[in-house]
Amino acid sequence: MTKRLLSMVATAALLMPVAALAQTVTLTTTLDKYRGPEAYLAFYITDANGNYQKTLWVAGKRNKYYRHLRDWYRGTGYSSAEYDGLTGASLRAGKTLQLDVDIPDQYFDAGYQIRVETAVEHGYSGSPDISVALDRAQAGQAVAGRTYVNSFQFDL
Repeated sequence: MTKRLLSMVATAALLMPVAALAQTVTLTTTLDKYRGPEAYLAFYITDANGNYQKTLWVAGKRNKYYRHLRDWYRGTGYSSAEYDGLTGASLRAGKTLQLDVDIPDQYFDAGYQIRVETAVEHGYSGSPDISVALDRAQAGQAVAGRTYVNSFQFDL
């Protein structure tokens, strides 16, 4: 009987949803209507001091341009292992990108931030366009960007 009970407990533990360890978050980003090529965007998490923690998504598939996303790229240690499988197409001016990403629970309400860094060929690139606290109270609140991002929000 004890072996059977232990077997059932072990099976139940294996079948428990992993979702309890992470939250699916929808990131919605709309670019300004600017003249010029498509933008590259890096979505990532930093700690309270601005230190890189985790890449969520990179919009723009040609990695030779990633160096223009300076803070994010430096944070990855220039290692493609940090963003492998987390890339998609770049984004045209005035368009909206909506992403669903899984963010580990440890990052919520603990001083971490979501940052969105942008770069456009022959345009401004530099510090993050968006920096918003990864607090549940911040969810659903649109914020304006500094350069190419018109608005950004995350929803739980």
